[in-house]
Amino acid sequence: MKVEDLMTREPLTIEPDAPVRTARDLMRDKGIRHLPVVDGTGRLLGILTDRDLEHAAFMPALADHLGGPANRLKAPRVRDLMTWSVVTTAPDATLVQAGLTIFERRIGCLPVVADGRLVGILTDRDILKALQKDRPDVDPDAFP
Repeated sequence: MKVEDLMTREPLTIEPDAPVRTARDLMRDKGIRHLPVVDGTGRLLGILTDRDLEHAAFMPALADHLGGPANRLKAPRVRDLMTWSVVTTAPDATLVQAGLTIFERRIGCLPVVADGRLVGILTDRDILKALQKDRPDVDPDAFP
């Protein structure tokens, strides 16, 4: 099975200058944990994850403690929190390759890129659901 057979096509995305609040609300409302960050042409720049948002919750307290630029820390943009260096995969990669990459890198998803543009996203849960077909003892909902 190939990544393109399982990936979510045309995933929700956000631009780097969007307010983090907008990204947080979008992720919460749509129930997603990973939000690819793209430029105006669809080129992948990075990714914003639920973990990035958790870390951002500490920013206002840090600004108060450090006496830093509180205005920037209290209203950050996506570009301030996102992960810039993203591990990706291609649509024609095998599911085994993608699964091993997710496992070895300890990441929750792989943006799928073709010709420099984001074409999909594959998550650890997508892979677990595919495995469940062959292994009924695997419960993808048992993992947070």
